[in-house]
Amino acid sequence: MQTELLGIIATFALTLVIAIPLGNYLAKVFAGKRVWTNIFSPLENLIYKIAGVNPNEQMDWKQHLKAMLTINTLWLIYGFFVLMYQDRLPLNPDGNAGMSPHLALNTIISFVVNCNLQHYSGESGVSYLTQQFIVMFLQFVSAATGIAIAISFFKAFKEKTTNKLGNFWQHFTLAITRVLLPLSIVIALVLAFNGVPASYEGKDQLTSLQGDSISVSRGPAAAMVAIKHLGTNGGGWFGANSAHPLENPSYFTNMVEAISQMIIPIAMVIAFGIFIGRRKLAWTIFGVMTIGFLLLLVPTLQSELGGNPKIAQLGITQVSGAMEGKEVRFGPTATAYWSTITTVVSTGSVNGMHDSTMPLTGLYQLLAMMINAFYGGCGVGLLNYFVYLIIAVFIAGLMVGRTPEFLGHKLEAREVKIAALVTLISPFLIMCGTALASYTFTQHGNAAWDTTPSAWLNNPNFHGFSEMLYEVTSSNANNGSGFEGLGDNNMFWNILTAIILLFGRFIPIIGPLAIAGLLAKKKYIPESAGTLKIDTKTFALMTFAIILVLNALSYFPALALGPIAEYFTMIK
Repeated sequence: MQTELLGIIATFALTLVIAIPLGNYLAKVFAGKRVWTNIFSPLENLIYKIAGVNPNEQMDWKQHLKAMLTINTLWLIYGFFVLMYQDRLPLNPDGNAGMSPHLALNTIISFVVNCNLQHYSGESGVSYLTQQFIVMFLQFVSAATGIAIAISFFKAFKEKTTNKLGNFWQHFTLAITRVLLPLSIVIALVLAFNGVPASYEGKDQLTSLQGDSISVSRGPAAAMVAIKHLGTNGGGWFGANSAHPLENPSYFTNMVEAISQMIIPIAMVIAFGIFIGRRKLAWTIFGVMTIGFLLLLVPTLQSELGGNPKIAQLGITQVSGAMEGKEVRFGPTATAYWSTITTVVSTGSVNGMHDSTMPLTGLYQLLAMMINAFYGGCGVGLLNYFVYLIIAVFIAGLMVGRTPEFLGHKLEAREVKIAALVTLISPFLIMCGTALASYTFTQHGNAAWDTTPSAWLNNPNFHGFSEMLYEVTSSNANNGSGFEGLGDNNMFWNILTAIILLFGRFIPIIGPLAIAGLLAKKKYIPESAGTLKIDTKTFALMTFAIILVLNALSYFPALALGPIAEYFTMIK
């Protein structure tokens, strides 16, 4: 067990060793400074020329949002029809069928919004063509979208007063050519040389030790596994995701994949401080995020390593902790660490089954997604934290009797209302979505909105409620992981989560960028003795308290009905 703990400590330490200099690199790239990846400039200029884009044309926050929403709509339409008719297209050696309209709608929205919620099984639900030209393509561009909007947010606070937030298309292109693509190539090569498939051949036929004939799916998985983690996407090439032995063959690849999904979210925080010239603020934000992360990780480890009390009551000694749903290649320690980072940074990939984790572990996974601001996704995690920061500044200003200011800009009613709306939308979507699912299940039974009367829940009790709560929360947080005891590939869940996916993705992007754009246009107010310092330990504690209080008030009743009730039932 000590060795396993050292393994996750080493994984997190290596993550920081890579993420901190990566943050410095990101700040230089998007500030237009000279870096080695300037060798890609001819390729970028070709892209701009073909697309008819002037990268030097400045945009305000409204133009950024217009560009983002327009291109995302085009991707949605394109992918919807390809998914429905994939059985008639090439690169389908296993003969996988086309998707139903409601599954295609859910799937394409899920990948456009960087959630990668999969209501299909990877190797049997999509063809090689759709895996690469829909799924993997969207894993690049959805991550680049989040980074591009975050850079616009950076530029809002770089100058004292400005309406020029850079060019969305330039930020978007650089995010791919200078960040995601080079890192993906390196990680894909590492994975390919360590056992992850990278071929276009169809299923392989093997004979087991018992003499049974087995069909083993394969394909060019290494490239997708790299970008699914780097871009905090999470959708697996195989249905079992990174618990599959071909997607994550060893403890070494497990470390590589765990590190890759954390480096960009952390690097974006570091880059923010460097970019706007306020490194202390960035380290303060990083400190709050890291404390929140550890407060979720440590009790998760305790929960999983403590074993299952029901098994202990049978007189069975659990040497390795709670092993149900865990891969023996990784054990409960590495799986507990993965379950924390994948819900904290909104990746949603799994190396074990979350549905089999202990009730309190499920509680911490849900809390990580509900807060959705401890590191968070590529770029968007920092935007989510910014909303909490604005509310903390507003409340602190009221407490000291001063007009609240953020980085030299007066915070007024309009900005606070937008922050309040963004804060309220998540609990509204999660609570209403879960309530609607619970009502539909109890009123119409297992056949609700489904063409075939298959069971929704394997556990129609407290855990069953947690399964529905988790599905809705994961959709809202752009996470994509699930308690897979829930039968979710039916019309009800496909449509419900599709709606939540859209609102859960774009409102937390639109709101913070609008606030940043509005503040950036205001007259700059120089700091004085009475200015509220937002890079101090006291204010960091204030922000952390705001995060805890808001989420406790919003979600405690639902959590009490699900994982908390299940925990007390289990120990009784």
